[in-house]
Amino acid sequence: MAMTSNKGGGVFADINITPLTDIFLVLLIIFMVTTAVTIESAAHVDLPKAEAPTTDEKPKGIVVTYTSDHTIMVNDKGVTEAELVPTLHAALQNSTDKIVVFQGDPKVILGDMVRILDLAKSAGAEAIAIAVSAIPPGGGGASGGAPSGA
Repeated sequence: MAMTSNKGGGVFADINITPLTDIFLVLLIIFMVTTAVTIESAAHVDLPKAEAPTTDEKPKGIVVTYTSDHTIMVNDKGVTEAELVPTLHAALQNSTDKIVVFQGDPKVILGDMVRILDLAKSAGAEAIAIAVSAIPPGGGGASGGAPSGA
């Protein structure tokens, strides 16, 4: 560190910003690394898959299907969103199991699914299940296959 002469007396102080710069650079590197790790780990979502195919029996409860082209079906009968609550209410009244099984396309937006499940709950469903895709034979974890009951 260089010394400066101060003629005339008094205190003369130079601010050394080198340690401050070092600290900022270390913090910048730490934030860059943690941000990259956080973004990379949050990008991958694995949807649940069925472990073993169930028998070909009809799933319990009422099946609500929502396709990627925004078509809603209740037990293979097409309905509009306005008709969903009355149709589900009537189907739940006739069913011993007050369960609604949601079967959605993987391209379905999460907000649409939550809205439909909220409508099912308001129609009188006591429990909600989400159908999963079956693992294809010989495919350890590959996606695809036809949806099966929960």
